[in-house]
Amino acid sequence: MATTVEQRTYEDAVQWLRDHGFDVIEAPGRPRRVFVKKYSVSAAIEKDGEDGVKIFAYPGYLINGEMSKLINRGYQQVLKTSKTEVAATADHLKALQQFSEELKEALGLPSLYNESLGTVSEAYQYDRVVGRDKPVTERPKRPWERIKLGKKKDRA
Repeated sequence: MATTVEQRTYEDAVQWLRDHGFDVIEAPGRPRRVFVKKYSVSAAIEKDGEDGVKIFAYPGYLINGEMSKLINRGYQQVLKTSKTEVAATADHLKALQQFSEELKEALGLPSLYNESLGTVSEAYQYDRVVGRDKPVTERPKRPWERIKLGKKKDRA
């Protein structure tokens, strides 16, 4: 059963966030962008076009004042910042999930079934192959890529 979602204007979304206990901080030098914070999780939203609103920086748990990125390594979820990496606990994941659901409601975005079941990671790294998460041009050469193969001999 499909339900319709009421899109909010930027001003309505910011007011909804303030009314529901979010800390709203104006981004310095960016009048159409704000940072929102609740449950030790933060995100940034900005005005999109005339009346719309969109997420500029996706929710991240705050570690030492820096928004982290949730990475799923298959065997463990971690919160990664530019300086540190911390194993994600159930409390971290619950805060991220609750924050994300409330932010979607504030912005008038749909809440998707698979996302409402739990926390969705920004990156998935299920294997331990070093460098696989980097762009192809920056990956280290594999042994079979380093060997220059000669011409094949025809077998007749």
